[in-house]
Amino acid sequence: MDWRDEGVIVSVRKHGETSAIIEVLTVEHGRHAGVVRGGASRRMTPVLQPGNQVELEWRARLEEHLGSYRVELLQSRSGVMADRAALAALGAISALVCFAFPERMVMPELYASTLALFDALQGDQEWPSIYALWELQLLEELGFGLDFSSCAATGGLQELIYVSPKSGRAVSRQGAGVWAEKLLPLPLFLRLGNGSASKEDVRDALKTTGYFLERWLAASLGNRPLPAARTRLVAVLSR
Repeated sequence: MDWRDEGVIVSVRKHGETSAIIEVLTVEHGRHAGVVRGGASRRMTPVLQPGNQVELEWRARLEEHLGSYRVELLQSRSGVMADRAALAALGAISALVCFAFPERMVMPELYASTLALFDALQGDQEWPSIYALWELQLLEELGFGLDFSSCAATGGLQELIYVSPKSGRAVSRQGAGVWAEKLLPLPLFLRLGNGSASKEDVRDALKTTGYFLERWLAASLGNRPLPAARTRLVAVLSR
């Protein structure tokens, strides 16, 4: 079997003395692994970097086999290396893709937003808020969507500033009452799905998405801990 596709590298590990196994988030074949013969060479090492956009040719005798890749570089995102925070984000995105995306499942909308996020890391000053919205979309696409449409307690539409950790629904200032301290924050940009956000807004958004990534998503995957790369990113953005 063989196919051609385009994608972004999200994981690279050495295989034997000269080869590498890479995982690539592809357009038409989802998150897909394969061996690159000679992938440990000086010529291929700069190509096989997380975040790089590549053209792929995959071949295997049977579809369920690991198979091998022939890789050509389309776009390097090495510019991210100059920004410590953006580099931490690249690591977190790649790790969460490997952690959460079902292998070989095609998710076109999530692929497109992931690619846009990788591009944003190279110069868009709003990338931290884009990243937080990406985590929210990740939950939605994998069946753990949050509901910010109305207050879970009163049904109201005004001052929706909290999220219930139990239901994942929005809660208004009035509806929170004496339980406010037990609720999660809901920054306006996270509720609207767009707009600029302060550092504090991003921190609050990641507290909320992180809670559900851990308690809902990770729990469904056997209670594996969230990738350490995400923890490092949160620490960087909290400074």
